[in-house]
Amino acid sequence: MGLQAIQYERGRLKLLDQRRLPLEETWLSIDSVEAAWLAIKDMVVRGAPAIAIAAALALAAELIASGSGRQFSSADAAAQHIKKQLDYLVTSRPTAVNLSDAAQKLSLIATKAAEAPKADASSVVLTIVDKCEIMLNEDVQANKAIGQHGLKGIRKALQARNQLKDKMQILTHCNTGSLATAEYGTALGVVRATAEAGSLQRAYCTETRPYNQGARLTAYELMHDGLPATLICDSAAAALMAQGKVDAIVVGADRVAANGDTANKIGTYSLAVLAKHHNVPFFVAAPTTTLDPNLPAGSDITIEHRPGSEVTHFQGKQVAPDGIDVWNPCFDVTPATLIEGVITERGLLPNRNGVFDVPAFMRDQGLIHEVAQQGEANGMNGHASGIQSTIPGFQALDIETVKDYLAERDELAAHLGPKESKSSWQVQEVGDGNINFVYIVKGPQGALCLKQGLPFVRIAQDWPLTQDRVRYEADALRQQHSLCPEHVPALYHFDAQNALIVMQYLPPPHVILRKAIVQGAIYPKLAGHIAHFLAQTLFKTSLIALSTSEYRLLARFRNGDMCRLTEQVIFTDPYHAAPVNSHTTPHLDQLVHSLRSDTQAKLAASSLKAKFVERSQALLHGDMHTGSLMVTQDTTYAIDAEFAVYGPIAFDVGKFMANLLLAFFALDGHSTGADTRSKQRGWLYQAVVDVWQMFQKEFLQLWDQHSHQGDAYPAALFGGSVQQGLQAHQAAQEAFMAEVFVDALKFGGAVMIRRIVGIAHVDDFRDIKDDNIRAVVEERALRFGRRLLLEQFDTINDVVRQAEKQRHDGKKPLFDFSESSEDRIGSHSVATAVEP
Repeated sequence: MGLQAIQYERGRLKLLDQRRLPLEETWLSIDSVEAAWLAIKDMVVRGAPAIAIAAALALAAELIASGSGRQFSSADAAAQHIKKQLDYLVTSRPTAVNLSDAAQKLSLIATKAAEAPKADASSVVLTIVDKCEIMLNEDVQANKAIGQHGLKGIRKALQARNQLKDKMQILTHCNTGSLATAEYGTALGVVRATAEAGSLQRAYCTETRPYNQGARLTAYELMHDGLPATLICDSAAAALMAQGKVDAIVVGADRVAANGDTANKIGTYSLAVLAKHHNVPFFVAAPTTTLDPNLPAGSDITIEHRPGSEVTHFQGKQVAPDGIDVWNPCFDVTPATLIEGVITERGLLPNRNGVFDVPAFMRDQGLIHEVAQQGEANGMNGHASGIQSTIPGFQALDIETVKDYLAERDELAAHLGPKESKSSWQVQEVGDGNINFVYIVKGPQGALCLKQGLPFVRIAQDWPLTQDRVRYEADALRQQHSLCPEHVPALYHFDAQNALIVMQYLPPPHVILRKAIVQGAIYPKLAGHIAHFLAQTLFKTSLIALSTSEYRLLARFRNGDMCRLTEQVIFTDPYHAAPVNSHTTPHLDQLVHSLRSDTQAKLAASSLKAKFVERSQALLHGDMHTGSLMVTQDTTYAIDAEFAVYGPIAFDVGKFMANLLLAFFALDGHSTGADTRSKQRGWLYQAVVDVWQMFQKEFLQLWDQHSHQGDAYPAALFGGSVQQGLQAHQAAQEAFMAEVFVDALKFGGAVMIRRIVGIAHVDDFRDIKDDNIRAVVEERALRFGRRLLLEQFDTINDVVRQAEKQRHDGKKPLFDFSESSEDRIGSHSVATAVEP
């Protein structure tokens, strides 16, 4: 048996601690998913294939050691636990597509296993464990196939250059061998295959600064196998090529984009540039699980950064002066034009003049599946986007196949009527959002709402988007419905394979709040409903209400790809000339140009982005705007939770208040002399105040009622029976809510800016047909959004008072509040609403 870094038997996993190589061989027992997460994060195990296998086997070992299924109450409970553990593992190394790919596939298998006839928790667990163990064996066979294909590819490339020799000298970078995979390796597997064929003259490995994976690990493997090998400094590669001592370069990959651009260990790009100059064929070796057909190009790959101490220190000793800035990215991206070939276990990707078509290759190999053609009824004008679904067996539904899908499932058909009545069922595609397709299906006995996520953004079909977002939405719906059923629709069904959910239908007179506001509607109970929803869902999923163990289990809710979209469109794109941006031109051109040069705004937005990413306080809806609410005069439901994530409480609160303010500013564009909409203006004005004040009041009431139930503010420190406990409790509440208030306004400002100058504008402004009028009200909202982002406001009354002042900019249109008593909102009049 060759060199191995993973030792596994059912229920037990050990990993070779690669940080201690080559001087010490230490094996670590991995007895939990948490231990695996740390091992991956701390680089005990490394290499994209090995990371995925180690994560899967850690889950398998934990499931067996914890009871082989007996620890769960049902098949569904087992599947849900498995999926949460997989989500958590993915956060250990988000760049490694193998890990996310394995997690997605295992999640799908868990769902299917739970839905099988007579399924129980043990059957679900054993299905997953079997699949994890199969992954281990499959990786070894795939690596050996990569080796053979790589050897053939190198010979062919050298023959085309008239440089083919009996013995070859191959340069590799970082570590891609048995220590980075289950066994044998990818790029180093090509070196091994070359040696086994008697064609290896010498292998060169770079030291691979700053973590020295080449010097510590690849050199160790080459010596272990007795291969002729030489270690070089990273900076010596050019000189080595200039002397004609390199016939080919083979490196691994963490991710290969749809066009062939490749992310790999920092320094890979440099080698590719040098290879091009010296006419040395440059190859990438990676399993097909590393290919990402939905990532357009390398520029879309997120690059992780490592601690600066890896550069400033060596073996624990400081080697650089104090205070020096360090730039230490883990990876770089090599353009496809510099790559001779991408080697996989299925063969080499076709290279057509420096262009790789990853999706086409994966289609030909049966690895991805075409999205079914869509008709005009679903808003796609009869053509597919060309972006591929990576879910095996995925079917994109349309108006006809939706009926078939529901009729095939008894528990769903029961909501509509007998299957025999299917031909009479009425289907309407009603999705008016930016992301998904939504179908309302009505039968003789009732109705359902079916929502499906395709692998792209609905309003930008060349923009790929993970279909796994639907799973996060399903999980969020379950959780938030259990906490606040009066304002969250019930979830009836989730299908991971087809990326869809089926949920409670909200019948007329329910309407989308944003559309109703544009048409002039007023909903006096709205503020109270939203405040209640926010308080219940945010408080009860926070550490104030939960123990640390309960919190950690829930806080694994990451939804990384959708969060990345939020981070891009709210905190980044509005402040530069992003291609997806748009604004009313030429009217706002000067203001937009100023924003893109606004250092203060850029710094503030970047600070908010960091807080959004780093502050996991509670389970957020993630997209709390007026387009994500269905309302009547007596009811309010929060829908469309596909952006759900554990994040800062202030984000949901601020985003909703921002949308009320957007509607408030837009109202002048919808008003006329005959209909000034003064009552609606007063209602929106007061609603901003009420949402904050009612939310704050109920949140603090929950805090008092469940005093010290959670671990954030324990009774030992904040209880009424301890010294100064009550004062400490009150001080904690005041400080907490003060921070939420400040951050909510800043998040709200960023949201307002985005909706004016970024992607996905709102109907509040979009439905104003006159460009000149629209530009006036948009400018007011944009200027006020910047003020929220940068300025300090003492109270919520101060916020709305300043918003009203912002309207009075000397421009038209401007319609004042009516002073008649008929315009009072509830017990508050507009005149008194602004008083402190």
